Amino acid sequence: MKKSQFIYIFLLLLVYSFELNAYAYPEFYEYSRKVSGRNTNCALCHTHGDGPEGFEEGQIKSLNKAEMERLMRARSAFQPGIKVKSPILNAFGNHIIYKIGKKKFLELKSHPENLPKELGFKSDLDRDGIPDAQEYLDGTLAISKEDGDPKKLFIANIRINIKHIILAILSVSLMFFGFVALLKGIHLKTKLNNSNGGDKNEKI
Repeated sequence: MKKSQFIYIFLLLLVYSFELNAYAYPEFYEYSRKVSGRNTNCALCHTHGDGPEGFEEGQIKSLNKAEMERLMRARSAFQPGIKVKSPILNAFGNHIIYKIGKKKFLELKSHPENLPKELGFKSDLDRDGIPDAQEYLDGTLAISKEDGDPKKLFIANIRINIKHIILAILSVSLMFFGFVALLKGIHLKTKLNNSNGGDKNEKI
């Protein structure tokens, strides 16, 4: 047996020996569902909406050797500041581990309401103007620009595009006033021509 095959089998056995850890942590998406009123699921943090346990893409039993190694590295990132790229987590899930570490994350299982505070409100992975921590509270996906609270997205888009909006308003206003001035000019010229025409008729 090759060394690489032995390592892969060892990793498989290690993961399956702790199979309970393979499941998503429902405490977090259940809290998100409770405060947001949205039907959230494992897709908040995982690549698969049904969680990591299974044979489909993004689930543990479909992983190859390289992906298994990435998974184990991510699961050993107990302290914050370690960049991970777990094959069963999406960008938001990986960001959580990087920001607070696996140890703190597991501690928050009993207090999922504290996750936003620990993450802070600076990160915005999908750059839609809504912080990732707020999207957790809103029950929306922090990795999708199309998924967000409509009112917050509207306000965020106004803030992001405020310069363009102001320029557009100024342009339309200038065009409007220019058009009004043109109509006034045409009206005055027509009035003047009529007046001159009337004077000529009187002289005749």
